[in-house]
Amino acid sequence: MVTEHSDAVGDTTALALKILVAGGFGVGKTTLVGAVSEIRPLRTEELLSEAGQLVDDTDGVDQKVTTTVAMDFGRITIRSGLSLYLFGTPGQDRFWFLWDELSQGALGAVVLADTRRLEDCFPAVDYFEHRRIPFVVAVNCFAGARTHGAHDVSRALDLDQGTPVVLCDARDRDSGKEVLIRLVEYAGRIHTARLLDSVG
Repeated sequence: MVTEHSDAVGDTTALALKILVAGGFGVGKTTLVGAVSEIRPLRTEELLSEAGQLVDDTDGVDQKVTTTVAMDFGRITIRSGLSLYLFGTPGQDRFWFLWDELSQGALGAVVLADTRRLEDCFPAVDYFEHRRIPFVVAVNCFAGARTHGAHDVSRALDLDQGTPVVLCDARDRDSGKEVLIRLVEYAGRIHTARLLDSVG
């Protein structure tokens, strides 16, 4: 989603871009959207239920008591005239039918990763690679988790060459904003290259 609207005061055109925040269950998607959003984020969280214990892998996130069942939504202004609309996707397999709707018109995506459960972000990586949606992998550095370098994570996920991997703290606004800036820059380069290829 790329929307433009005119600013009556300065008569400048403002740009709004749609960004997805994806990743495995309990990786910090809701936390990231909440940390960077300048508006009160919309959350669709429900308490984890006994029924969900059969299908939700809570290993490594034992303290988690709620889960996103539709999406999280927030907004951040990166600079004057550029805003990002953030859509956090649900992490469990049973809610993936929502991803196709959420990804319509997205400029790109942030795939959050937890090195303690790196395999949980494989489905998100596959999803965006197959749909040719530019993405960055943001390694959420949890306290007590062994830190791995960006190159090691890139190799472990078998990412396409050039796909950015950044380290972040999903709780920290500045850290989250840096991830989003990196994504916008990367996605901009990818979309420009595709446009040039199509007219070349």
